[in-house]
Amino acid sequence: MLTVLGFAMIATFLVLIMTKKMSPIASLVLIPALFCVAVGQGAKLGDYVIEGVGTLAPTAAMLMFAIVYFGVMIDVGLFDPIVRAILRFCKADPMRIVVGTALLAAIVSLDGDGSTTFMITVSAMYPLYKRLKMSLVVMTCVAATANGVMNTLPWGGPTARAATALKVDAADIFVPMIPALAVGLLAVILLAFVLGRRERKRLGTLTLDEALVTEPETVLVGAGGGDRLTKAPRGTGNGTGTGTGTGGAGAGGADIAEGDDEEQEFKGLDPDRPTLRPKLYWFNAGLTVALLAAMILELMPIPVLFLIGAALALTVNFPRMPDQRARIAAHADNVLNVSGMVFAAAVFTGVLTGTGMVEHMADWLVGAIPDAMGPHMAVVTGLLSLPLTYFMSNDGFYFGVLPVLAEAGAAHGVSHLEIARASIAGQPLHMSSPLVPAVYVLVGMAKVEFGDHTRFTVKWAVLTSLVVLCAGVLFGII
Repeated sequence: MLTVLGFAMIATFLVLIMTKKMSPIASLVLIPALFCVAVGQGAKLGDYVIEGVGTLAPTAAMLMFAIVYFGVMIDVGLFDPIVRAILRFCKADPMRIVVGTALLAAIVSLDGDGSTTFMITVSAMYPLYKRLKMSLVVMTCVAATANGVMNTLPWGGPTARAATALKVDAADIFVPMIPALAVGLLAVILLAFVLGRRERKRLGTLTLDEALVTEPETVLVGAGGGDRLTKAPRGTGNGTGTGTGTGGAGAGGADIAEGDDEEQEFKGLDPDRPTLRPKLYWFNAGLTVALLAAMILELMPIPVLFLIGAALALTVNFPRMPDQRARIAAHADNVLNVSGMVFAAAVFTGVLTGTGMVEHMADWLVGAIPDAMGPHMAVVTGLLSLPLTYFMSNDGFYFGVLPVLAEAGAAHGVSHLEIARASIAGQPLHMSSPLVPAVYVLVGMAKVEFGDHTRFTVKWAVLTSLVVLCAGVLFGII
């Protein structure tokens, strides 16, 4: 009964947000509350929610202060050189822009934190996507999938969890998997190339100077069938092409605001904005490197590091109290949206775990594996990692399900190392799970509906995960 209700709760949630019948926050709170009552445990709802909130509170705190920290770093111009370098590589060509998004997300993912990756990637690329009327879900898809592949780094989380759960060395899991993960990263770049070609066909290309022009009296609009971009006087309409929004052929996505709002968004690249602190550039760069190094070395809990980092960044760059308040207010929307989503997700995970639904769902899936598949448990584990890491947290999968799968494999001579390596194959899909707080940073900053992101990204993320798994099998790693 709990198994059926667990799957029904997840399916209901996904259908409601993908069809936009309810907002993600409302769905994350109300759907599990109703199902908690349905399983006869309504009296314990408060306990489950408090437990879930307690589990995710450090994550919410980390995201709050990380958004403030990186928001300040963006304000003061720390990432402007990266933005300019990427723009020069992209040359206002949609195909290059999408490939550049994948490369930037992969590089920044080396710090092992998805939220950081998404904040830097979206801050760098969003203005150009907005200016060229490119599909924003293409950006979120490519960034999330690239980060999912890189999330398998030993300090990223899943590999360490698998090593801990099965009592093996993390290096023995990760190092042999490098060729398969490299193939997965190449698959993401190929995906970016294909999606970029679609966008180029839909929009055409501009020169870099045309893309960066910001005269208040002109905007870039679609023209002729969406095959090129031209400048037209404001107020002449949106043309007849598909370049006016983010939902062009084969792209999908949410609509974006036009006119003055677009100009304000694009000012993120303004080289003359008053918040720039060029004299403090090397201090800010050093502080950021030190912060990321401390995260990788785990010198302190990540929320504490970002709390201290945000306080230092505000104090040094904006010593006057009114300026500090202005910077905090400027990023308050992102902080509230993301932290609110995390605490709402705590209700979902709290009910899913507290009622025993997760445990029953996992037991059912493991029990459904035929005995004949025993010698192939590594491949089975890799395949199961896709839906299981999407529908439950990494902790739930690696500490609750993986040991059971490993024991089933051991009975047929499959080593724990092979099981552990296969278990990280589903991470490209996991990074778009509604239970991953970082994905709300991504869609929130990109101003994309979570349902739009899910509908567009899942198929490509599944394909990338399967590429990693198949590469592991072909190379004899799994």
